[in-house]
Amino acid sequence: MCGIVGIYSRKPEITTEIAYCALFALQHRGQESAGIAISDSEKIRVYKGMGLITRVLTPKVLKKLGSGNIAIGHVRYSTTGESKLENAQPLLVRSKVGSIAVAHNGNLVNYWDLRNALESEGRAFLTDSDTEIIAQLLSAILLENDIVDALKILDSKLIGSYALVILYNNTLIAYRDPHGIRPLCVGEADFGYVIASESCAIDSTGGELIRDVRPGEAVIIQDGEIEFVKINRCRRKAFCVFEYIYFARPDSVVDGRSVYTVRHSIGRVLARESAVEADMVSPVPDSGTTSAIGFSEESGIPYLEALIKNRYVGRTFIMPEQWLREQSVRLKMNVVRENVRDKRVILVDDSIVRGTTSRKIVDMVRDAGAKKVHFRVGSPPIISPCYMGIDMSTKKELIASSRSVKEIQEIINADSLSYLSLNGLLKAVGADEKELCLACLTGNYPVRVPGEELRH
Repeated sequence: MCGIVGIYSRKPEITTEIAYCALFALQHRGQESAGIAISDSEKIRVYKGMGLITRVLTPKVLKKLGSGNIAIGHVRYSTTGESKLENAQPLLVRSKVGSIAVAHNGNLVNYWDLRNALESEGRAFLTDSDTEIIAQLLSAILLENDIVDALKILDSKLIGSYALVILYNNTLIAYRDPHGIRPLCVGEADFGYVIASESCAIDSTGGELIRDVRPGEAVIIQDGEIEFVKINRCRRKAFCVFEYIYFARPDSVVDGRSVYTVRHSIGRVLARESAVEADMVSPVPDSGTTSAIGFSEESGIPYLEALIKNRYVGRTFIMPEQWLREQSVRLKMNVVRENVRDKRVILVDDSIVRGTTSRKIVDMVRDAGAKKVHFRVGSPPIISPCYMGIDMSTKKELIASSRSVKEIQEIINADSLSYLSLNGLLKAVGADEKELCLACLTGNYPVRVPGEELRH
């Protein structure tokens, strides 16, 4: 996950405010830390802290950051590196070529190989984040190369997923890995340009989406001029399918596809594949809402909310600790007893990862008086770990990796359980299997990954 933004503004006095607005639109992608780096062409200033954007980037902080034409920002969801201030981004390094600030969305699967090699050269590290690897490599490469050649050399060393925004002296650079695993797009507004993980961030600044950054492509903005440069050939697209299932905001457009339309189609296909007699269809809010609407329309079963979300509690899946995920379920939502009492209820959720949250939700609805609780899932079973930037790193924690659907149904205490088929998912997304990263659903990774014993 993580959310990244890059801003080029012809109005330097409002650059930090623009970056703040874009980051705020991406808060759903990371809630552990937030930060902004800004350049006035002479110096890069960085401020970052632990917690939500509103807590870290206060009006006082934004004023202290001052003005400048270029800024990058980051909201963090940790995979490589602990959840602590040292690993918050953007990450700033200084070298003979000048100052470089980097914000990164993704995960390097060859992190330890690269780190061990750099440490053997005498390099010291201040963090345990793979973003520092990228920053250190880039600063060294730029000593003898221009930006384009430096990106080509950097890309040849990295394995994994990486969408980057880089502030290098007075230049804004963005790059997307050759598989396009993590999303990245570019927009234009009256003040300049916005680069972001999702189009909703561009919308929040009053800008309009130009297009997605293509796999293996860089965006370089210098002196107000924007240039798209091919860095590496895309041998195989591997857009993360979970962006459509869960991560992205439904009002975003990711790689030319409306996330809302995809999730609505998921609900319709799911209804056709797993029909059941019931009195109402309810989402598990919020990520199941759009699919539940599609399910209701296709099945003809009324849409009615069984659960009401507390808007002040974040996303449980991206909580850093399991006990926080479990505790936050009851803090996050409550049952509308009048709606579910004596009803046969269909609950529609986007996915089941560990199963603990699903069990608690089913029990809550059942305890509120529901006759039956049927669980429908808008994705196929998750059977394999993700090494590309999602916090599900071992098979042991994935409930579907070693259990049948019937066994999972019993564990979550549902009267019936059905997942969306892989073909149904591909139909809903409107993409060929070769365009998507489906590794967590199939075990087939787009890049070479280490074994779990090496991972830990």
